[in-house]
Amino acid sequence: MGNPIAVSKDLSQTAYDHLWMHFTRMQSYENAPVPTIVRGEGTYIFDDKGKRYLDGLAGLFVVQAGHGRVELAEAANKQAQELAFFPLWSYAHPKAIELAERLANYAPGDLNKVFFTTGGGEAVETAWKLAKQYHKLTGNHTKYKVISRAVAYHGTTQGALSITGLPALKAPFEPLVPGAHKAPNTNLYRAPIHADDPEAFGRWAADQIEQQILFEGPDTVAAVFLEPVQNAGGCFPPPPGYFQRVREICDQYDVLLVSDEVICAFGRLGTMFACDKFGYVPDIITCAKGMTSGYSPLGATIVSDRVAEPFYKGDATFLHGYTFGGHPVSAAVALANLDIFEREGLNQHVLDNESAFLSTLSKLHDLPIVGDVRGNGFFYGIELVKDKATKESFTSEECERLLYGFVSKQLFENGLYCRADDRGDPVIQLSPPLTADQSTFDEIEQIVRGVLTEAWTKI
Repeated sequence: MGNPIAVSKDLSQTAYDHLWMHFTRMQSYENAPVPTIVRGEGTYIFDDKGKRYLDGLAGLFVVQAGHGRVELAEAANKQAQELAFFPLWSYAHPKAIELAERLANYAPGDLNKVFFTTGGGEAVETAWKLAKQYHKLTGNHTKYKVISRAVAYHGTTQGALSITGLPALKAPFEPLVPGAHKAPNTNLYRAPIHADDPEAFGRWAADQIEQQILFEGPDTVAAVFLEPVQNAGGCFPPPPGYFQRVREICDQYDVLLVSDEVICAFGRLGTMFACDKFGYVPDIITCAKGMTSGYSPLGATIVSDRVAEPFYKGDATFLHGYTFGGHPVSAAVALANLDIFEREGLNQHVLDNESAFLSTLSKLHDLPIVGDVRGNGFFYGIELVKDKATKESFTSEECERLLYGFVSKQLFENGLYCRADDRGDPVIQLSPPLTADQSTFDEIEQIVRGVLTEAWTKI
């Protein structure tokens, strides 16, 4: 017998030595402690020193039902004892069947076929591959390209990263998958045209997608990938009529409309699926995160009967899958999580309180550094500017010094976990658990106000 492996008591040093954290400058922790979160309760998280923080990002737009839900842990425990694992490769298990039916019932239109993944990026990857094969099966062999929007984030796998519209995230991994093209997003605050007319701006932005389809050739474009509210860049909601016009365009050119709801589904905007909030029916929905409130990893690509039909004929096979897709434990947790949604009315809670959240954050407009507050449901971005009158933004050097060097650290130091992000223009993003109430909104506003007031003095 070998010697037992010693467990280090210095979690921070062990983290630096062995844990390669995601999207993290590891060097920044060479001589600084790694923030280590050990517990969650309701809308709060606690670090290894016992300090409490308000979870202003629901983990990562994930923990819809809040932290510390014992019944979700118990659902996982019960299922693991009964059937811990079995793949969906030509076999089924009861929890995946039950969850697929439930998701199909929640989804709009004829979106009745559910392909499980373990996360959002995999769901997006699945959707692109499925769109390509769908068009081949229906005789459109040259349709493989996708159109998404500038500054949009759709995941990190090679295909999903290609669909992503953030050049800095893609540069280290190029060349990527060919055929991913970009159209303008719906940032009304920085609209190049119709800034005073949201409906006209929405029509213009949608028409740019049509122009991109025509530029690439309609016989080459397979799908359009859009988030209901775009995350990266700071929560861009769709202008009135935008998605209705996009739906028309996709129908006209036989292009599939993919609603990427990895963040926006499961109550983030107050509806089970966000496309319902804005009144459109996509051909495919990609989702993950909030389906289990993060208590176990799970994602899904939900497909319309029309798109699924050719895969259900003859010897056609979708040659794609994931070992842990639709994992029994994750599916059981998702079902228990959705029970909480229905029992506690989480969607309605968001609808009842979204305007209060927005109005509370909008108080920050009196600060000279706040240019815009935007979003929907429990999902908002605060854009920071150097000059309110001209909307002048910060330089890369200023973002580095202000956002990363001060704002991000100070928000956390003052007890608020959220995201300060400069993947587009500099923003603070807020997305608390769906159980948040006015006291949560007030606490967020007060902490953000204090930090941004001090930040202004350092410009």
